[in-house]
Amino acid sequence: MIRQLMLGMVVVLCSGIATAADLKSGPQAGDKVPGAFHPYNVTGEDAGQCACLYCKAGDSPVVMIFARSSDDPRIQQLLKAIDAETVKNAKAEMHSFAIFMGNKDQLIPQLKEVAQKAELKATILAIEDKEDPIPAKYNLNPQADVTVILYVDRIVKANYCFAKGKLTDNDIAAIVKDVAKIVK
Repeated sequence: MIRQLMLGMVVVLCSGIATAADLKSGPQAGDKVPGAFHPYNVTGEDAGQCACLYCKAGDSPVVMIFARSSDDPRIQQLLKAIDAETVKNAKAEMHSFAIFMGNKDQLIPQLKEVAQKAELKATILAIEDKEDPIPAKYNLNPQADVTVILYVDRIVKANYCFAKGKLTDNDIAAIVKDVAKIVK
């Protein structure tokens, strides 16, 4: 009897644990991308000012990344891989940008260094540091350290999200592979 009770408690306790597959963040495949916002651009033609990257990309294929940390080497690998895909698909007018959430004054030098080390050519790095960083309509999960949204014609084709430290090389390869879903 005690053993059954203990087993029942373990089942109840474990059923409350969320797995990485349960973590969702941002608009999902098939959803319309929620719309405009104006992050501070660290790189790109609008560097040093706030500009709407969503607006500039229009209906073109886009990889949009939201990140809460800039010092994770895997995020830097992801940026480099997405940048290579963006350059490769320039004829398709592909866009890519990463919006980092945090203190602008601290992030500017970090992101400039990331862009230089990764030798980014097309991927724009930007910052949201307002109290309500990204418009609520984007539904970003506070437990997601990285959210990657691939879309074209402003419709999401793929969505990935990862808790802190959970982005892997295999995940980066899967994201890169899914670029084919947005490039015609």
